[in-house]
Amino acid sequence: MISTLIKSALGRLRIVAFLEGISYLVLLGIAMPLKYIAGLPQAVRVVGMAHGVLFVLFVVLLIQVATERSWTFKKSLLSFISSLVPFGTFYADAKWFRE
Repeated sequence: MISTLIKSALGRLRIVAFLEGISYLVLLGIAMPLKYIAGLPQAVRVVGMAHGVLFVLFVVLLIQVATERSWTFKKSLLSFISSLVPFGTFYADAKWFRE
């Protein structure tokens, strides 16, 4: 299944959206508590960097897919906003990224 997703820009967006969503949840649910409760700031540095790279990749792929598929500004904006909300990319995948 993954090999078929990688072949299209939309498939790559779906993969990156999933990974970005997971990294955001790990950042908020594991790394941040480790930093502030256990005093381990390294967790936020590592997970935060991975999340940042995935977020930038998500935005680049979102622009590519929105251009290729002539998405409306509203759909593109809502897709972007979904990446800012915990669990948002999973919703976006179910709602907009399965064409």
